[in-house]
Amino acid sequence: MTTLAELDRRVVDCRACPRLVAWREEVARTKRASFRDQDYWGRPVPGFGPADAAVGVVGLAPAAHGANRTGRMFTGDRSGDVLYAALHAVGLASRPTATHTGDGLELFGVRITAPVKCAPPANKPTPAERDNCRPWLERELALLRPTLRSVVVLGAFGWQALLPVLGAAWAVPVPRPRFGHGVAHELAAVDGGPPLTVFGCYHVSQQNTFTGRLTPAMVEDVLRAAGRTAGIL
Repeated sequence: MTTLAELDRRVVDCRACPRLVAWREEVARTKRASFRDQDYWGRPVPGFGPADAAVGVVGLAPAAHGANRTGRMFTGDRSGDVLYAALHAVGLASRPTATHTGDGLELFGVRITAPVKCAPPANKPTPAERDNCRPWLERELALLRPTLRSVVVLGAFGWQALLPVLGAAWAVPVPRPRFGHGVAHELAAVDGGPPLTVFGCYHVSQQNTFTGRLTPAMVEDVLRAAGRTAGIL
């Protein structure tokens, strides 16, 4: 796979994890009552954003009735409402909402992805499912390597999944840096390229946003710092 477009086409055909395949397809069949007239995507969800992105955003996995329904990362659910509103507020997205793949939304210098491409039951993929999906993330980062300068990681699961993958191009300290909201770690390159700065941000889940643990301003602050570090803000 030599381009992100080719990678994305290959991702959607993956059936490596029987539990995830069964769950995503069952959700697509039964649907949520409020979406019963819609056709669900029901497949792995590829990354979203330009192939020359300078900033990466790494989540956890598609939501059952969000990206698993719409086919685009963080689209059609309340987590996405928070994320895209923040991206728009800092100038990294063309609009503050994401409802479906034909809504006209564009990202500016940002690509959103996840270490697990299929919606998992209870939003909890297993370590084996994470590891099965790892080659997709490894290849995606390799293809983004020429332009990628910073990454915002949403939540501890994404942090733990991402850091081992980064070792192919950047020096990850041992012991590995701990996740925390607002933390930033610059990783020196081991392949002769530029360094990468990794930012931590609480996940934009309802559990965090409804309780006030994570506010829109907090998300905007991290995204703004990542954009400035990458030189696109």
